[in-house]
Amino acid sequence: MKKFFAILLSLLMIAALVACSANTQGTDDAAGANNGAAQAETADNIDVQVPSDFKVGFICLHDENSTYDLNFINAAKAACEKLGITDYVIKTNIPEGKECYDTAADMADSGCKIIFADSFGHEDFMIQAAREFPDVQFCHSTGTKAHTEGLPNYHNAFAAIYEGRYLAGIAAGMKLNEMIADGKITADQCKIGYVGAFTYAEVVSGYTSFFLGVRSVCPSVTMDVIFTGSWYDEKAEKESALKLIDGGCVLISQHADSMGAPSACESAGVPNVSYNGSTISVGPNTYIISSRINWEPYYEYAIKAAAAGKAIPADWTGTIATDSVQLIDLNTAVAADGTQEAIDAAIAAMKAGTLHVFDTKNFQVEGKNLDSYMADVNSDADFTPDTEVIIDGYFHESEFRSAPYFDIQIDGITLLNKSF
Repeated sequence: MKKFFAILLSLLMIAALVACSANTQGTDDAAGANNGAAQAETADNIDVQVPSDFKVGFICLHDENSTYDLNFINAAKAACEKLGITDYVIKTNIPEGKECYDTAADMADSGCKIIFADSFGHEDFMIQAAREFPDVQFCHSTGTKAHTEGLPNYHNAFAAIYEGRYLAGIAAGMKLNEMIADGKITADQCKIGYVGAFTYAEVVSGYTSFFLGVRSVCPSVTMDVIFTGSWYDEKAEKESALKLIDGGCVLISQHADSMGAPSACESAGVPNVSYNGSTISVGPNTYIISSRINWEPYYEYAIKAAAAGKAIPADWTGTIATDSVQLIDLNTAVAADGTQEAIDAAIAAMKAGTLHVFDTKNFQVEGKNLDSYMADVNSDADFTPDTEVIIDGYFHESEFRSAPYFDIQIDGITLLNKSF
């Protein structure tokens, strides 16, 4: 283990940065993949003073009680404050239905120059509004269709959060190793649990990258996953976490938006790794760390681009280098010694291009390593594979479009339900 970290720490001196895509379209050509791996443009590259009355709208699926939506709300307020914008509106609790279109249309009619929506199911309604209001820019987080719709005023954005999940997994793996060293568990008892919302690629990519991060420092780990069928259902998330704990899971993480799983972990005394923001307020004795997407850099970039009349790419993928992927609030009272140093070493390796989360050497499917995989990048109702995404020995996530498309079920992870 010490040798492993010594190798990683030596990479801190390497200055090269690994690239991640900004405006790429699906292709099955390897050269196309490499050409598409350009770092996302940032607000610093746009020389414009945004007028204070440049009106901006934000549409959120839930409100501040959802860790997911609170993350967007905080970013929206911070971006507008930094840019000096006083005329902005945030609408919360907007369902993934006609209500989204109605809200977007009302915002456009009221003078909003650019409108953002934060949930996957908002996409079709944002596209409908974009077609009706061609002079307004519409930006949708987590969507998949911008690069195939071809509308100049409709855009998707995401971040390479799989890197953040992997790093959070390192923190979890370090904790498992500490529990083994302290005699609390044995190596063959290193089973962890994960509460997921849906079986979408975004969730699969997230729990797989987390698992691979854990396994990079704790090789004996296995993981059980339960899906709730909802992005925000505190009761279901809490019950799922407790079921995983009852099933022998000794650490829990999640891709769901309430305090359900973290509070269950605190009551059971089981370590927890959160998502979207710190949950230390409900888990002071069990919370370890959180990974999150920082949406502020994208909001600043897109608003400045719109104000300058500059084209916004169909897909924008933020990275650790753009401060779009963050690890926050390491709880040193719970985390294992050396956790921050291990995370820093892995970040340096990612930036140097020597660590790829989905390196095919590090996972198997039915006992075999993959050397090829066709992903459904150009989304359609039948999820038709259309793009070769394993190139140079690793799966190129979020490079052919911003939203994740890693949907592979790898060995070591067991799905306890598949109904969603």
